[in-house]
Amino acid sequence: MAFSRITKLDPPSRGIFRKAVVMLCSLLASFFLLHLLTESCTTTTGNSPPRGSSSRAAGLFEDLSSLRTKRLVYEWTGGSELNRYGTAARTSQVLADERATQDSELPEEALVLPPPDLVVSRRVSPRFAGKVSPLGEGSKKLPQALIIGVKKGGTRALLEFLRVHPDIRAVGAEPHFFDRNYHNGLEWYRELMPKTLEGQITMEKTPSYFVTREAPARISAMSRNTKLIVVVRDPVTRAISDYTQTLSKKPDIPSAIQIGIYAKHLDNWLQYFPMEQILFVSGERLISDPAGELGRVQDFLGLKRIITDKHFYFNQTKGFPCLKKAEGSSKPHCLGKTKGRTHPNIDPEVVQRLRDFYRPFNMKFYQMTGRFFGWDD
Repeated sequence: MAFSRITKLDPPSRGIFRKAVVMLCSLLASFFLLHLLTESCTTTTGNSPPRGSSSRAAGLFEDLSSLRTKRLVYEWTGGSELNRYGTAARTSQVLADERATQDSELPEEALVLPPPDLVVSRRVSPRFAGKVSPLGEGSKKLPQALIIGVKKGGTRALLEFLRVHPDIRAVGAEPHFFDRNYHNGLEWYRELMPKTLEGQITMEKTPSYFVTREAPARISAMSRNTKLIVVVRDPVTRAISDYTQTLSKKPDIPSAIQIGIYAKHLDNWLQYFPMEQILFVSGERLISDPAGELGRVQDFLGLKRIITDKHFYFNQTKGFPCLKKAEGSSKPHCLGKTKGRTHPNIDPEVVQRLRDFYRPFNMKFYQMTGRFFGWDD
């Protein structure tokens, strides 16, 4: 009996059994969670973002990389993609604008613009066109003033002189929009312009506009209030200079002669613009009295006369005035080596025949403009 009491035990109660099972399951679950945490720490070693400001910057980059933000930045920057730091990469047009400030040493024929298809692909969204950028750097506007002519009249010199004025922003290269690139549209044209602030004037110069028959109507369609500037020069001297420039290419004598019939071309412009919106600058006086001619241009544009005699000095070697300080520089600046070429010797009889040819057209031009330029003295 005693032995049976010792060896025969009562079975455990159900409550104790349940508690044991729950404890075992909890222990197994703890081991499983610990295993998962260990795996996570192992795979992220060396890749976890640093704490503090760097962690917040990583979060900001993650937000900038979102599809919605990319779309907004794309529209504001005209097509720039985000780089790896979450900032807008500079477009080729921005780089072109930076190069434009250094292009005055290049011949005009070497000043080229980005291909039209490249600029169109960077086109700004229409809903942002002409508005201030988020960084407060101004906005791109269609030009309010144009230097439309004439070739070999002194247009490059005038543009470089005007760029000294703080209220004038101009494109360095010739856009040739109203003669060669009109099919690309006004938004393409606007994208070529530099950014301007309130009160600044956007300008560009393309001398071939003056002799392009379609240009007056196209510019008028853009804005009837556009101010037009024409640099004119003795048509005989101008034709010889034009011929000299093209000697290394294919001389085009008929074209060189036709450009100097100023009265004929002006007739076309007066069909779309009143005379008070056109200013004629003397190419000769731009050399002999640059401050005087620049004063007339500043008045015409409604700007304060900031460019004065103190900005110029006469370069005896080149034979024309240079800037004491160019735009964005503290050094003296003259136009490039292609300016002031030595003209070839022309038979005096040919020169006289040219003068006889231009004389009646010059007289008509004097009457139309109300200004005597003295080319027939």
